[in-house]
Amino acid sequence: MEIDWAGLRAAAIETMRRAYVPISDFPVGVAGLVDDGRVIVGCNVENASIGMTLCAECGLVSSLHATGGGRLVAISCVDATGAPLMPCGRCRQLLWEHGGPELQVEALPRPLRMTELLPHAFGYEDMARVTGPAGGAEVPAELAKWRGRGTVFVHPDISGGETIWTAYWERSSGEPGNTENKGILEEGPNFPAASAAVAWGLMRTPRVVVVDAEGGLSWAGEGDAPEGIPQRWKDGNA
Repeated sequence: MEIDWAGLRAAAIETMRRAYVPISDFPVGVAGLVDDGRVIVGCNVENASIGMTLCAECGLVSSLHATGGGRLVAISCVDATGAPLMPCGRCRQLLWEHGGPELQVEALPRPLRMTELLPHAFGYEDMARVTGPAGGAEVPAELAKWRGRGTVFVHPDISGGETIWTAYWERSSGEPGNTENKGILEEGPNFPAASAAVAWGLMRTPRVVVVDAEGGLSWAGEGDAPEGIPQRWKDGNA
């Protein structure tokens, strides 16, 4: 898509003159080209609390969705002189989400892609690595709110005459005097080794207990073992 940088900057300058900046006296205007060809704008709006101040890019993204959605292709952000202005760090993250790595931002001497302005950006794909499929160790979406809570118990079982390992994720923290309701959140699959079951557990909670064939307990979780668990689990000792 051809980008009319002069037209975008003119729209940004016009909008900059409408900015509400009684505190900083630093007006900012931004204009964006959407992938369907429309042009949207935004300006900064300050607030007496200061912390509630809205950057121009915030208004731009609100306008994007209020006028039909889509993806940003290019933006021009300007200061009071009409010169290109770099978005702040927070706004770079905002623009990344609504324009992606290929979004172009006007700069001198040339426009810059978002990957240049925000290298190693955090996005939904990073969240998916944890909440989505991960080699069979994913946490089901409906259980994501329980991540980091409860206890996983890893224990041996027999399948086809062979020892295998499995695990279950319990709601209770397992600490003495704890009154949380108990109940199994999730039952794990069969694993060929205890270490794989422990890894499955640590994806869910820092509290992992290994139960050996005689009923002995070992702590495989993070930090010090809680009271009542005499030893730390090591791969091969269960």
